[in-house]
Amino acid sequence: MTEVVAGAAGAAAVEIYKDGRSLLTSAGSRIAYVKDLKKNYKKLMQEARKLWELRDGIETVISTHKISQVTREWIVKVEMITREVGELETKYNDEKKNPWRLVRVWPHSNLSKDMVDKHKQVQILLEEGNLKRGVLVAELPEPVRKIHAPKIEDNSSLHKVVEDVMSFLDDKQIRIIGIWGTVGTGKTTIMQNLNNHKDIAKMFDIVIWATVSKEWSLKKLQGAIMQRLKLNVESTASIEENAWRISEELKGKKCLILVDEIFDLIDLHEVMGIQDNLEIKVVLASRLRDICKDMEADELINVKPLSDHEAFNMFKEKVGRSIHFPGIKPVAELVVRECGGLPLLIDRVARTFRKKERNVSLWRDALNNLRRWENTQGMDEVLEFLRFCYDNLDSDAKKVCFLYGALYPEEYDIYIDYLLECWRAEGFIPDADESIHDKNAFRDARDKGHAILDDLINVSLLESSEKKKCVKMNKVLRDMALKISSQIADSKFLAKPCEGLEEPPNHEEWKQATRISLMDNELCSLPEALECSDLLTLLLQRNKNLCAIPEFFFKSMCNLRVLDLHDTSIESLPSSLSALISLKGLYLNSCSNLAELPTQIEELVQLEVLDIRGTKISLVQVRCLIRLKCLRISLSNFGTGSHTQNQLGNVSRFVSLEEFSVVIDSSRQSWDKIVETIATEVASLEKLTSLQFCFPKVDCLEIFVTKSPAWNKGSCLTFQFAVGDHDSTCFQILKSFDYPSYNRLTLVNSEGVNPVISKVLMETHAFALINHKGASRLSDFGIENMDNMLVCLIERCDEIKTIINGDVITKGVLECLEELSINNVLKLEIIWEGPVHPGSLTQLTTLTLTKCPELKKIFSNGMIQQLLELQHLRIEECHQIEEIIMESENIGLEPSSLPRLKTLVLLDLPKLRSIWVNDSLEWPSLQSIKISMCDRLKRLPFNMVNATKLRFIEGQQTWWEELEWEDDAVTQRLQPVFRPQLAHAFPFSV
Repeated sequence: MTEVVAGAAGAAAVEIYKDGRSLLTSAGSRIAYVKDLKKNYKKLMQEARKLWELRDGIETVISTHKISQVTREWIVKVEMITREVGELETKYNDEKKNPWRLVRVWPHSNLSKDMVDKHKQVQILLEEGNLKRGVLVAELPEPVRKIHAPKIEDNSSLHKVVEDVMSFLDDKQIRIIGIWGTVGTGKTTIMQNLNNHKDIAKMFDIVIWATVSKEWSLKKLQGAIMQRLKLNVESTASIEENAWRISEELKGKKCLILVDEIFDLIDLHEVMGIQDNLEIKVVLASRLRDICKDMEADELINVKPLSDHEAFNMFKEKVGRSIHFPGIKPVAELVVRECGGLPLLIDRVARTFRKKERNVSLWRDALNNLRRWENTQGMDEVLEFLRFCYDNLDSDAKKVCFLYGALYPEEYDIYIDYLLECWRAEGFIPDADESIHDKNAFRDARDKGHAILDDLINVSLLESSEKKKCVKMNKVLRDMALKISSQIADSKFLAKPCEGLEEPPNHEEWKQATRISLMDNELCSLPEALECSDLLTLLLQRNKNLCAIPEFFFKSMCNLRVLDLHDTSIESLPSSLSALISLKGLYLNSCSNLAELPTQIEELVQLEVLDIRGTKISLVQVRCLIRLKCLRISLSNFGTGSHTQNQLGNVSRFVSLEEFSVVIDSSRQSWDKIVETIATEVASLEKLTSLQFCFPKVDCLEIFVTKSPAWNKGSCLTFQFAVGDHDSTCFQILKSFDYPSYNRLTLVNSEGVNPVISKVLMETHAFALINHKGASRLSDFGIENMDNMLVCLIERCDEIKTIINGDVITKGVLECLEELSINNVLKLEIIWEGPVHPGSLTQLTTLTLTKCPELKKIFSNGMIQQLLELQHLRIEECHQIEEIIMESENIGLEPSSLPRLKTLVLLDLPKLRSIWVNDSLEWPSLQSIKISMCDRLKRLPFNMVNATKLRFIEGQQTWWEELEWEDDAVTQRLQPVFRPQLAHAFPFSV
């Protein structure tokens, strides 16, 4: 019993000991908590503040974006713990205010322990929050959303457009770029490739793609943009509120907006507040050029159909290996031709032909269907787009003007002036009210015609040609126009140009047609008699084997308005010409065998346009046509020898004449004898609005300028004056100056400075000074008279040593000049001498210097600072040039100088050793350099960061290998853009 009691007592003692230790440990722990109260408070608050900062950042995103539920639940937990931390903070501050409470160990230890526990909870939420932030980044809009894009071949025309747009996007001064072109030319493909371009993500924080459907609205477009930005789209929000939210979201971000398929004007500021964010750039794609203009595009790019080579390569890639099977390739080439270079149509047609595999018969059958526009998958889709453009024209006049273009071959260069004359003759252009305008109805009609033409180009139904005075029509559009015209009762076309016809169509085809085009064929004869009372236009030009027209050929053509026989071999016209009582346009130019017109020519009382250049017809034969509005002749039409005098008095008879053109040919000597009298007659034409004329002496020009009411009454006379002893070579030189609507003055083989030249220069846009003596500078003609000059050519002027003398100038000059070309000026030493005043040459885009052996200084002091628009610089065979930009003349040159320079061509400059002394210039727009026979040029002014848009350097391989570099890294950077010049290649041209 005693042992039991003793054991129990021992056990109790042990328990008491343990409880004592526990109490002591607990007490110690509480004391520790009390001691660490302040430290635990600080740790808790520090972590809590981090949590709140994280929460605030996430909440900012949540306020505008669609965020997952899990993230929102985390926010709720943070709010709960924020309240709990706030309660602990309140208790702590309360204890601090009452120092006597600090002796209470138990409450303080509880408070401190609660802070430690809460700190752990805060840390857990903070860790979760950081994870949420990572998830949140994924929930935010990605910088670039890749989209499927058809592959574009390197160096193709579409690839060039992409690179051009990339270049514009890199230009700080360009915010909006417009891409336009007809249906199916690849605009969307270009936009898709832009979106996916490897450099886009480096240039912009976010790229937004939006396609504008026909049923678009501001709200829909805003919705698409907000979805891309993952902004909450609220149906009750106003357009203004949405625009503000988009603008706020993009504030401070570099953003690219790609807007495809724009049909109508969109106010981007109304959509997204674009004006408030200068970091936003926009690329527009539209069929309509004017849409891009109306949306204030800084740069426009016209996307044209693919070349034949590009089109075939695209078709070949999509069709596959079957195209290499014997007999398939020739058919494939014809198929591609039917597609007119339109990538959209090539893609759709290739899908159809891919199914034909290697069966040549199936390929030929499908080709015939394609030509008839039958059973070809994808054709209807393209035609629907094209027909929409036609149907959307806002007047019948524009529609019939478009259809008229189908009379000419596809991709054929149609002279604009000629086309407008045909439109007027056909009655497509409403007549101006002569009673209101008093005169110049023909010019007013031409102006209206230009407006219609501009609208057709705007909607891509016609396209501008590389030739400045021409337009052309795509094959697919032409086919569509022919199909439409066949469905119109009074507009039946018989259009068979360039088909190698040796025999004319049958009588029934002639009878049914209202417009006939048989140009550029091999016709040797025409039908004897026809029933063509409905015929309005007959185009037979360039049938070089056509020598005669049957006597009664024209008898039934009483309604014919346009007759074109130019460049045929006819020797005469039949008496049935008298039946053409409605004829308004007659083109006989380049009919070199044609010497006589029938007397019945006087019956053509409605004739307004007559062209007899390059014929043997004398002016006296057409003197009866006093209602002519436009007359084009050659010097030889005035006759030769004693016959010349018989032509006097004829020009003044054309009292209604508005446009008169006299071109130079072999009869220059006879012309010199009568030109003063002719000039006086021309001066008497009061309604004159356009004059092309050759004055062998300045005195003759003075006669016209002094006596002409058309010149002196400010009626905006358009002129092309050639003054001096001209020959055909001079006119070849001036072809590059043949700008539509430009007033041109050519002064050749003359001497001195005559006041009348200075007077004409005041109205001149393009000036050519060729082989002139008695002037040492261009400014000798009075630089103040050149305010309107856009283009200037100086050639073979051996006394000129400088172009401009700035010492006698007190203000900016040549402020409108865009192109300056100096060729074969043997004594030229410097372009600009003396100070260069602000404003001078600020619009110059092209500078060409060729064969100036004494030229040493190109850019004199202060000149480069004015050349803000210079894009193309070419220097050739100037053997004294050592530096393109002389260091001594350009000390302290700004790195941003020549900001627009794109192309640099340097040829045969044996002393050239430097483009610029170092690599300090940025060359921000430079794209191509071509260098040949510049053996002393051992360094290029480039480093690792400048000339970022440089695409190629072309030159001789040996020259490239001998170049010296500061850094091997620069060599490695530029090696990929070097293109060796072929040993047999002809020197480059821009």
